[in-house]
Amino acid sequence: MVKANALLSMAVAAGLTVALGGCQEKKQAAATPPAAPPAEVSVATIEPQRLPVTTELPGRTAAYRVAEIRPQVSGIVLKRFFREGSDVKAGDQLYQIDPATYEAALASAQADIQKAEANLQAARNKASRYGDLVKSSVVSKQDFDDVTATLKQNEAALAASKAAYNLARINLDYTKVFAPISGRIGKSAVTEGALVTANQATALATIQQLDPIYVDVTQTASQLMQLRQDMATGRIRPAEPGKIPVSLFLSAADAPYGQRGELQFSDVTVDPGTSSVQLRAVFPNPNQDLLPGLFVRARVEQGVAEGAIAVPQAAVTRGPDGAAQVWVVGDDNKVSQRIIKTERVVGNAWLVSDGLRPGERIVVEGLQKVKPGAPVKPVPVQSTVAVLTTPAR
Repeated sequence: MVKANALLSMAVAAGLTVALGGCQEKKQAAATPPAAPPAEVSVATIEPQRLPVTTELPGRTAAYRVAEIRPQVSGIVLKRFFREGSDVKAGDQLYQIDPATYEAALASAQADIQKAEANLQAARNKASRYGDLVKSSVVSKQDFDDVTATLKQNEAALAASKAAYNLARINLDYTKVFAPISGRIGKSAVTEGALVTANQATALATIQQLDPIYVDVTQTASQLMQLRQDMATGRIRPAEPGKIPVSLFLSAADAPYGQRGELQFSDVTVDPGTSSVQLRAVFPNPNQDLLPGLFVRARVEQGVAEGAIAVPQAAVTRGPDGAAQVWVVGDDNKVSQRIIKTERVVGNAWLVSDGLRPGERIVVEGLQKVKPGAPVKPVPVQSTVAVLTTPAR
């Protein structure tokens, strides 16, 4: 009987143990959270494409031609013929300097010519007579030589008088100050009654031709050398043979300027302080919306890259060493980080020269959700990407 009770107690204890174990397992199962689903990220597929190579550079506008008006004779300004800030044409009279003294000088020079002509005529007559007399030995050879020399002196005196007359006439003409170029004239530095001197340091006024107008921009020497190397190897070819189009933006929020320009030249000297070269473009400016000294951004269409690989700027991150990196989604939908080599910014993308192959998928949005080797749920990118238009697989 005692043995039977012991066996019954052992059976009850075992049953309680099993029951308690089952409850414990249920509690542990309830406490363990379910596995998180893969993070959803937006991806884009890399495909080679024909990509315009553009560079945005800061610059300033400059007048096409500039003429500083200075007097070439001294005198009192009698009249000003233009309105400050107006447009003038080449040949328009701008100022009138008192011509009285120069008119007198011209009249004196004219009288000197008449005097020299009279002396010359007398010398010619005397030389002619002495020429006949020396043949018959009435006068000596020395007297004839003296008369001939006097004749040449009078000829030289007449030439000098004519030169002085021309100079006096030029000085009289200079009392009328004309516009050498067409353009917009600024403020006048003098008024009527002011005394001006020939070739003075202070300009009377300044004329600037604004149509067309220059835009001077700077580019780093390394970028220019890389572009030339790419063109030499054929990776980039000119967008238009013999032309490099340029678009202009007045500010970050403004639409492009209505007229397209053209690159004229690049400087042959590198600035030692900034390691940059200057580029000059010319733009039509029919309405004179652009004024000299205006800060602008110029987008230079330097060429076209065939079979280029580009990635959105939003997809590129930088490592501690500054290397460009992207997250690549594999065929198993797991992500891995990869270092790429970027060359330049083109629109809203980086032009990539190494590190990616056509057909690969990269994460564009949701970078903060991924980590190496983690599975993701790729969906086609929804934001507009200028250089990547193929949807993700």
